[in-house]
Amino acid sequence: MALLCSSIIVHAQELYVSTEPASNMATGSIGIRLNSKLFQMKYNNSYSLRLDPEIMFGVSKKIMIHLNAYSSNMYQQSLQFEGGSFYAKYRFLSNDDVHSHFRMAAFGKIAAINNPSLLFANNKYYNSDEIDLDGNNSGFLSGIVATQLLHKLALSSSVAYTNRFTNIDQTKEIGQSTKAINYSLSAGYLLFPLEYKNFKQTNVNLYCEVLGSSSLDDKGYYVDVAPAVQFIFNSIARLDLSYRTQFTGTMDRLSNNYFLLRFEYNLLNVFKKR
Repeated sequence: MALLCSSIIVHAQELYVSTEPASNMATGSIGIRLNSKLFQMKYNNSYSLRLDPEIMFGVSKKIMIHLNAYSSNMYQQSLQFEGGSFYAKYRFLSNDDVHSHFRMAAFGKIAAINNPSLLFANNKYYNSDEIDLDGNNSGFLSGIVATQLLHKLALSSSVAYTNRFTNIDQTKEIGQSTKAINYSLSAGYLLFPLEYKNFKQTNVNLYCEVLGSSSLDDKGYYVDVAPAVQFIFNSIARLDLSYRTQFTGTMDRLSNNYFLLRFEYNLLNVFKKR
């Protein structure tokens, strides 16, 4: 138990808010998350809510998986179930030192979503070329992530190929972007505590993440910036607060910014290690 808690604390600044690091959660553990996003819609500056419950499994020291479900009022006035996704990550490289390490992992995600292909509001249809597998679009992605820990600073970068499928019950081709390259650069810094005395100390981490996407169908690009603050309690629970906004871009999107509030709780040693 102490070793697991120590691992969580020492690598706390790798628990990025908008991306996943190359490191994995503790083997035999289960993480439960509730993600909530408040989007500012471009067509009238109103706000839409998406709820995203998530469960994570530390299958082994090299493999972890995530299962997500999505519901929102983005496409209608009331909250509606939208679908789900499956994410898996395999860490294939790990060079560890006392206060630093470098890791690389391959990851993939597949999503099945039943939202309309276009958003209808104000007697008009609104198009989006952004491929968003977190509730808006069906599809898959696959990529590589590398993470470097240097004492209290953690840096991570990823690149992924993303492919949009036709959403469930949607059969009409509407000319949206279907292929894109996604990329990210993330930095996390452990602000508090200044010195560890026990596992019950509250951790405070600061993050800045840059996330971008470029369409392979000549439908534009975007680059977002997402600063965040994170609190870790008793080594097993965390609270994330983040604001993501577009820095530059030409891609048609339903929303250029959103607020994120996330709570996570980890259950350690739930199933047998291997």
